[in-house]
Amino acid sequence: MHIKRILIFFLLCSSLLLKAQEKFTLSGTITDSQSNETLIGVNIIVPNLQSGTMTNEYGFYSITLPYGAYKIQISYLGYTTILETIELNSDLSKNFKLIESIENLNEVVITEDVEKLNIKNPQMSVNALSIKTIKNMPVILGEVDIIKSITLLPGVTNAGESSSGFNVRGGAADQNLILLDEATIFNSSHLFGFFSVFNPDAIKDIKLYKGGIPAKYGGRASSVLDIYQKEGNSNEFHMNGGIGLISSRLLAEGPIKKDKSSFLLAGRSSYAHLFLPLFDLDNVAYFYDLNTKLSYRLNNNNSVFLSAYFGRDVFELADSFENTYGNAVVNFRWNHLFSDKLFSNLSLIYSGYYYGLKLDFVEFDWESGIRNFNIKYDFKHYISNSFRLEYGLNSIYYKFNPGEINPTTESSGINPFKLIDKYAFENAVYIDAEHKLSNKLSVGYGMRFSTFLRLGQDEINIYENNNPVLFNEDLGIYEKANPISTQNYSKKDVIKSFANIEPRLAIAYQLNDNTSIKASYNRMSQYLHLLSNTSSPTPLDVWTPSGKYVKPQLLDQVALGYFKTLKNNKFSLEIESFFKTIKNRIDYINGANLIANNAIEQVILNGEARAYGLEILLRKNEGKLKGWFAYTLSKSEQRTPGRIATETGINNSEWYNTAFDKTHDISLTGSYKLNTKWSFSSNFLVQTGQPATFPNGQYQYNSIVIPSFEARNSGRLPSYHRLDLAVNYNPNPDSSKKFIGEWVFGIYNVYNRRNAASISFRENRITGTNEAVRLAIFGIVPSVSYNFKF
Repeated sequence: MHIKRILIFFLLCSSLLLKAQEKFTLSGTITDSQSNETLIGVNIIVPNLQSGTMTNEYGFYSITLPYGAYKIQISYLGYTTILETIELNSDLSKNFKLIESIENLNEVVITEDVEKLNIKNPQMSVNALSIKTIKNMPVILGEVDIIKSITLLPGVTNAGESSSGFNVRGGAADQNLILLDEATIFNSSHLFGFFSVFNPDAIKDIKLYKGGIPAKYGGRASSVLDIYQKEGNSNEFHMNGGIGLISSRLLAEGPIKKDKSSFLLAGRSSYAHLFLPLFDLDNVAYFYDLNTKLSYRLNNNNSVFLSAYFGRDVFELADSFENTYGNAVVNFRWNHLFSDKLFSNLSLIYSGYYYGLKLDFVEFDWESGIRNFNIKYDFKHYISNSFRLEYGLNSIYYKFNPGEINPTTESSGINPFKLIDKYAFENAVYIDAEHKLSNKLSVGYGMRFSTFLRLGQDEINIYENNNPVLFNEDLGIYEKANPISTQNYSKKDVIKSFANIEPRLAIAYQLNDNTSIKASYNRMSQYLHLLSNTSSPTPLDVWTPSGKYVKPQLLDQVALGYFKTLKNNKFSLEIESFFKTIKNRIDYINGANLIANNAIEQVILNGEARAYGLEILLRKNEGKLKGWFAYTLSKSEQRTPGRIATETGINNSEWYNTAFDKTHDISLTGSYKLNTKWSFSSNFLVQTGQPATFPNGQYQYNSIVIPSFEARNSGRLPSYHRLDLAVNYNPNPDSSKKFIGEWVFGIYNVYNRRNAASISFRENRITGTNEAVRLAIFGIVPSVSYNFKF
């Protein structure tokens, strides 16, 4: 009898022991309690185990734990933290809804546990800005601008006021991959760079990867700006918008079927041109854009999304010409959960950019553009708490329209002319692993294998020795080579193919609970090139693919960083240094014509570029006063040496400053919440002037005065600096009211600094002497706007 009891006791103990060693998975989706909007980057913490995870781009999380009861902490900036005890004796699917924090609530404060995960994570060189933070920043003419906001971060600049695009760690604007709901945006600016194409009301999440870029991204050399739109409120109908001095916006969202499906529709348009006739001006300049999204949850394991963006800019100069350009994207996505550990997303994407120019005074129209069709399939595999895999594939088909001319009247005397269309096919497979080797050491490692096929076109030039650019030793200049013949291809033919292995590596070592050091390396391949010889992109610039005479750009970047949180995460400090090199960076021979050129290879040379620098970011994360100090010390250079010993190369084969090199870049950004009605914010920027090439003398030839110039980009514009201020006033802060309005008053460039956009030289007609003329875009600019929601 005693033996039987002992055996039963032994079996029970063994069963309990085995049960304790068994592991189960807790998974689900985390959403906003009011809108059912999925939340990205929510922290799911198990404090007792010092373990946790984060939600992915679609709000999904998965964490595997041993059998037992656990306190789970769900925390997200701007939301009340959830503390819940969960009994885990089998795999459990559990969704959480977070409540947006309100100041008068006795909410749980996010503790340092959240920041420990960030310190341990091997991912570095990534910055995230919330839409709330961006909307609080002072902006020009009251227009909230995502692109200009990220230029306040370390390592990010642009070519100056009214310039389009942005530059990351000394890279060119075309080296940034800009994604909106995974679709490529080819031109990120409205009105030639005054505003960005992103409507802030429709945006949910923004991340900028400057280095250590995950293997799922590719196709650009410098950075990735990944932006996701909101999904729409599936609980109840809401509208919000804003009225400004030059534009207004309106967003509507609501359920199609409550808790199952939703819609979002947002529009924005400028209207300043309507007032130009009051000043006897016949010119017109305006933009408009439309964001839309449909979301439908089929069941717990399947959801589908259809999102789109369409934007246009229109500029008319009296009866002379009309310029129209803009982006259009559509994306259909299917989220599928194979198991509580395997998440997938299938996307079918269209992206296009159109540029049109109607020249009435010469009676012809000009059109150009680029289109691509992209299919991608991504998987996230939560194998264990210490090991996670991401893998997938994508294929992109490109069609390039370099330009087309059509006469507008029969009497114009102009014949229709079409530059040869170009076609290409880009493919990639990737795998990325995040591996926690110990409590202190974590690594991320991966590989991306990309191929690029330059497909056939109607006609391609053939040159002697495959050399489309010749060097004239007598004159010491590069010249176009004459084709010796042409060759025709069908679209199925492959003119040239490329294949590149792109390794990624990141390491994080935790020195203590609040400090870590990180290092990363990544290689990137870029097969598309933006043909531009200006300091920032223009709408007229044309994209061209790599091929027989144009090589893909190859980047190698290493970065080292020190990360620390101070005073219970009230402050955080990030210090990073980087060094990167780029092979096959294109350069242009002197006098290169990039527009309507059917043989662009005749004016292009392959060179190299490099950039290195130090970035410091000090943030204050809590309290009435929040903000950050950012400083970047960097150098960005380019060189195009001679291909053989007798060639001089560009700039005598010497390194020269790129057009976007800025030695020092300082920004101070702050916001102060006085009470529930009043808040204040400011930006202060100081930057080294951008490089320029100035004349250093002149000589006469046959009675013609000819200037001589210094070495390329060896001069600089004067230093750039300005101060911006903004005041937000909410007259009725009671959130229980159905209608909430807010006034925003701003002053851009408070002390009226006339920052130089360019310096030109001319002869003074009165004195006959040469003089320099500074062109400044903006002085002091006051603004007022009114935002509302109901």
